[in-house]
Amino acid sequence: MAWSGSRRAVLAAAGMSLLAAGCQPNDDEDGRSPFTGEQGAGDKVLAVKIDNVPAARPHTGLDDADIVYTEQVEAGLSRLLAVFASRLPATVGPVRSARESDLELLRQFGHPALAYSGAQSKLLPALEAAPLTPLPPSAVGDAYVRGQDRAAPHNLYLKPARALRKGGDASAPDSIGFRFGAAPEGGRAAEEHTVRYPGARFTYTWSAERRRWLVSMDGSPARTDGGKRLSAATVVVQYVTIRDSRLSDSAGSVTPYSETVGSGKALVLRDGKEYAGRWERSSASGGTSFTDDEGNGISFARGPVWVALAPEP
Repeated sequence: MAWSGSRRAVLAAAGMSLLAAGCQPNDDEDGRSPFTGEQGAGDKVLAVKIDNVPAARPHTGLDDADIVYTEQVEAGLSRLLAVFASRLPATVGPVRSARESDLELLRQFGHPALAYSGAQSKLLPALEAAPLTPLPPSAVGDAYVRGQDRAAPHNLYLKPARALRKGGDASAPDSIGFRFGAAPEGGRAAEEHTVRYPGARFTYTWSAERRRWLVSMDGSPARTDGGKRLSAATVVVQYVTIRDSRLSDSAGSVTPYSETVGSGKALVLRDGKEYAGRWERSSASGGTSFTDDEGNGISFARGPVWVALAPEP
């Protein structure tokens, strides 16, 4: 379609107004992912709940995730929520059960698909009412396979493409508040940072050669089942309130709830530096912004992002 000179002028003026107001164009407008800032956004958002006890490692397909959230679960252990859009691995896992706080966290993604192995009966009504496409084995059984190299329940794996074909109404990637671009001014040199939960820890070590933060879990380098080291271009430590939920596991341990609506302190790691700031998310359906102490947005490095939902200091 040919555009008239007047229409081009109007659009150009609108763009200049946005820049003057301090707004940044959305990365997806030029084909970039709103989750990684890299070319290729993907068509649908798929979140997968990943097991993370030692018996569940090494993971499969986690290196293809755009975003990996780490969170505290029962007994102080950790679990992962991996978000895929730009790339889908052939297989991902091992897959475990959903948690109540996942529903709040995922609201900012619109209507994503969520793959999980099951959930407590008290949580099922909330899962069914949430604005997402649930993809448990009961809904897409042939999209799951059992591995033979480890014991259940740490051997359930998802075939993402097969699952999305059956749960086809997941929304496309859109902004959740991340900004990508040149590193902010200031910051403090950082070679390593550790996030601790009562029964787990994650360490991120800067590799200048790879321009990535290399991930370690509980003191050991984190790798895929193919031997690839897990890494992130940006690590966000989002300090949140972690409170007891209304649920507990079969052993009686109360399920923690990580509150991701609200505001709090944050630490952004990129390019071998750490930047102190704050996070804010005013509503469940809104995205999360990360700013410095003066209110300026903190841009992320382009590439995979790991977000640690860490206990408030």
